[in-house]
Amino acid sequence: MSDVAALAGVSKMTVSRVLAGSGVAPATRERVQRAIDELGYVADAAAGALSSGRSAFAAVLVPSLASSNFSDTVRGLTAALEPQGLQLLIGDTDYDLEREERLVRSMLRHQPRCIALTGAQHTSGTRELLLRSGVPVVEMWDLPTSPIDAAVGFSNAKAAREMVRYLVERGYRRIGFLGGASELDRRGLERLKGYLQEVKMQGLGEPRVVRLGESPITMSHGAPALDALLHQWPDTDAVMCVSDMSAFGAIMQCRRRGLSVPGDIAVAGFGNFEVAACCAPTITTISVDAYGIGTRTGEALLAALAAQDGAAGATRASARKSVKIDFSVIARESA
Repeated sequence: MSDVAALAGVSKMTVSRVLAGSGVAPATRERVQRAIDELGYVADAAAGALSSGRSAFAAVLVPSLASSNFSDTVRGLTAALEPQGLQLLIGDTDYDLEREERLVRSMLRHQPRCIALTGAQHTSGTRELLLRSGVPVVEMWDLPTSPIDAAVGFSNAKAAREMVRYLVERGYRRIGFLGGASELDRRGLERLKGYLQEVKMQGLGEPRVVRLGESPITMSHGAPALDALLHQWPDTDAVMCVSDMSAFGAIMQCRRRGLSVPGDIAVAGFGNFEVAACCAPTITTISVDAYGIGTRTGEALLAALAAQDGAAGATRASARKSVKIDFSVIARESA
């Protein structure tokens, strides 16, 4: 900054005002900006955060950036926050709650303006850190009964029940479920919970559940899970998969086994991933607006920041609310 000030013939305070967008005469601003460009100067954001008590970061934690759903959520957050001058500081928790706590602790050292994290399950340490942080927090993808601050999501259990009802309405009665073996994927466990509830409600008899593979579930999980299901329950006429990825793997295994989908067995997924529309047959699935979860989360964070800053018409109470995201069954060729 001293170099810029010397080259422009102004004080360091004037350079600071130009960088902050404060009132400086246009000619002076132009002269300072030419010096900045000539020297390739980049302001020290960390120093600015220390002096102002604020950063230009929004911390975001997702379970896996390999998932297109969570990538779409990050894109939605970016679309909402970047125009307001907030950049994302992204952490990948790998479905590990202890890792999530470590990331939250590390990110708070960077003084983020706000935090968005995925899910309703956290360690007690994470909750304590976030409650003490004093920054707006939004939990995404789930609707916790006791949110830390605000939440944007939907009920995975209700969505799974809706898929089971859809299959029953199509005439299927011997319906299986393919899920992951990990206890860390809470959304997957909620989908299994919804499946079990609706199977009982519909009087479909013994649940047919195969849990195989660690999170995140990929295409490679579908084949062995389907084989295990048909080995134990060879008369299964439909299968609901925890995600479209495993549904695709299951459909490919049906082909290898000479089974027609949906003639011999129907296959349904969850998530409305791109592969669901590109697969042959196309995959019946649950559609959730992942990008919309991101934009609505961003809007909730901005509303909370406005209330925190005392913006006209903004109240902290109105910012602290749960936003329910719609889901729907997308009927395609596989079921």
